[in-house]
Amino acid sequence: MRLMFDLDGTLTDSQLGVTRCIQHALAESGAVAPAIEALTRYVGPPLAGSFATLLGTSNAKQIDGAIAAYRRRFEQVGIFENRLYPGIAETLEAFGAAGHDMCLVTVKPRVYALRILEHFGIGRLFRGVYGPELGARDDTKESLIRSACTDAPALGSQAVMVGDRAEDVRGARTNGVGSVAVTWGYGDREELEAAGPDRIVESNSELLEYLRHSA
Repeated sequence: MRLMFDLDGTLTDSQLGVTRCIQHALAESGAVAPAIEALTRYVGPPLAGSFATLLGTSNAKQIDGAIAAYRRRFEQVGIFENRLYPGIAETLEAFGAAGHDMCLVTVKPRVYALRILEHFGIGRLFRGVYGPELGARDDTKESLIRSACTDAPALGSQAVMVGDRAEDVRGARTNGVGSVAVTWGYGDREELEAAGPDRIVESNSELLEYLRHSA
């Protein structure tokens, strides 16, 4: 089975780093930065859309400036204001030992995702990492899942996307891929239930058990 994992909110708790970088970017843009708690909803989705909303603008130059400010802090500090969720490393090891083909599918720029995986010592467990190149604006979770499926067509009928947001579930469904939503991330239960995943799990053990019987 090909297991596709989201990054932020699924494997790692990146809330502190991401929200602090958003605050920094908003301040650099001359806007009032909300409290960290109010910015948690923007952990995961593409930055361009988030800054368009937060700055109340569709001006590409202004949005690009905010993204650049975000990334200056993120590359030096924010990327490491991050932690693996408890038990995730062991869960990934168990999936690898069971022979599953694993890849990462994230809207975070691929270069950052690779650094994060290596920082936590889990990069070796993933056959592929699918994320936008720096400067790309058109990639979505749906298009990235499609790329992951295209690279492993023989596994397409047995693929499952594991994520914490509705966009993970919708992207999987559009591509004919199964979906599992985890409750320990940034999407609330109402959001996940409305998206209609094949399964909602509340723990690593529940995730292991469900996928063991689905293989």
